[in-house]
Amino acid sequence: QVQLVESGGGSVQAGGSLRLSCGASGFTYSNYCIGWFRQAPGKEREGVASIGIGGDRTYYDDSVKGRFTISQDNAKNTLYLQMNSLTPDDTAMYYCAADRDRCSGFWLMRLRPTAFSYWGQGTQVTVSS
Repeated sequence: QVQLVESGGGSVQAGGSLRLSCGASGFTYSNYCIGWFRQAPGKEREGVASIGIGGDRTYYDDSVKGRFTISQDNAKNTLYLQMNSLTPDDTAMYYCAADRDRCSGFWLMRLRPTAFSYWGQGTQVTVSS
């Protein structure tokens, strides 16, 4: 059974940093592509970043380019999202998601939530001004 568990969220002041982790069970990251998504109250879920199978490619939403970095540690079967220079606009519930089939660049660059089959429960990130 594929399970994803996010951690690392919290409250931080604008300009600060957080590193989110996404632990996996029931599968290995070396066989799946992963995405990070976020959803603020009253807004639709949006894609933040994605990484291809084995970490062969990464994509970022324009709103986080240069500030966020997605990476994975296959030995620990853990995915990370390093978030720097945070702003209040980054406040949201953050989710990691996995898929095994829609892992081409066509899907990964579009950061569509509907392209990912497995989801974690989310971790809250709150950035104060």
